[in-house]
Amino acid sequence: MRRTRALAAAATAVAALGLAAPAAVARDGMPGLSNIVAMPSVIARGGQLTITVDGCPQGGTATSDAFRPTTLTPVPGGSTARGTATVHHHARPGAHSITVNCGGMTLTKPNAFTVIGGVQGGLGGSSSTGATPTDMAIGGGLIALAVVGGGVFWMRRRSEKRV
Repeated sequence: MRRTRALAAAATAVAALGLAAPAAVARDGMPGLSNIVAMPSVIARGGQLTITVDGCPQGGTATSDAFRPTTLTPVPGGSTARGTATVHHHARPGAHSITVNCGGMTLTKPNAFTVIGGVQGGLGGSSSTGATPTDMAIGGGLIALAVVGGGVFWMRRRSEKRV
């Protein structure tokens, strides 16, 4: 009885392995694009983005709406290709996809990287022409206050020595 159970279990395992093996060989034996990686994943406008693709031994092209088409060159000793893209200065903030074309195969990775934009500054206190008259008045007042405070402190110290 035990022998029959063990034999049945072994036969089931062999059958499961026999059915799964052709599928595994077909998948591993057929090369294809996989794993598009964009580094850094969050980048500012005008920054450089490194794109790495597995399964692209001859090289190819990467495209996105955030940068010009970029050539991917093969990495020696593997089936990986890599390229560097410069993000447009006018790229819209948010997530962007990358599409890779390599040897007639195409793969798209949605939301591969995120472009960050400038902040909404409003009418803050920024100026691009230097100090304003208000800045000069405030700075001058602080210097005058420091001179008066230093003079008072020095006069008090001087009078303490006489006593």
